[in-house]
Amino acid sequence: MSPSSPEPLLEAVDVEKTYAVGVRALAGASLTVRRGESVALIGASGCGKTTLLRTFNRMVEPCAGIVRLGGRAVRDCDAVELRRGVGYVPQDGGLLPHWTVADNVALVPMLLGYDERWRATRTDELLDLVGLDAAVFRDRYPRELSGGQRQRVAFVRALAAEPEVVLLDEPFGAVDALTRLDLQSEFLRLRVRLGTTMVLVTHDLSEAFRLADRVAVMRDGRVVQAAAPGELAADPVDDYVRSLVENDRAAHVAPAVDTQQ
Repeated sequence: MSPSSPEPLLEAVDVEKTYAVGVRALAGASLTVRRGESVALIGASGCGKTTLLRTFNRMVEPCAGIVRLGGRAVRDCDAVELRRGVGYVPQDGGLLPHWTVADNVALVPMLLGYDERWRATRTDELLDLVGLDAAVFRDRYPRELSGGQRQRVAFVRALAAEPEVVLLDEPFGAVDALTRLDLQSEFLRLRVRLGTTMVLVTHDLSEAFRLADRVAVMRDGRVVQAAAPGELAADPVDDYVRSLVENDRAAHVAPAVDTQQ
């Protein structure tokens, strides 16, 4: 890393995880995420993407290796305190159904003991930031929102306590294609505006290329290549990565129209 490069904020070094049933989810996975960077984890189902993501906030405890946040081993951090300091967006949004939008957004600041007036102001600012008029949406319940609106609320909830890093587990996977594109655009806009470090899991290479500074391809519990999208496409490290890139290209080639029918 050159002297001018941002310092590492997240580090996973030779991380291993085997579950009690004998499933080996991580087999020496290593990844570094620099401060202010957005990294996408991609690979086939079962390759360890979500497991690696969750080691960063101790939702998963590795069997071996080390995970650091800001240079400190996360195993030395209090798990509850750590999770309150790291934004997290699960695949389904994870909103509390019996709480209003405002209560959901302000959950972590409330747990951290932030002033009530600050929480209310912060909630309204964040809702407005993602195009949800606070005057209209703050008192609604999750069941009264569309899928895209629920994901926006889940995203700003992760930002509410101003964390250094946000982890996103397939945040756009449960919505329709048009809504997904809108949410991706929102994500990009907020990334530029806030400069927050983000790590996201996705099955969609095009989404990874669009949203991330670097893409980390995983296979069999390891990171086989982590590179900028252009580098990954131009110089895949092995046949697996090459196949992933080529299949994505093929999926975006429009089929020929038979004019004789």
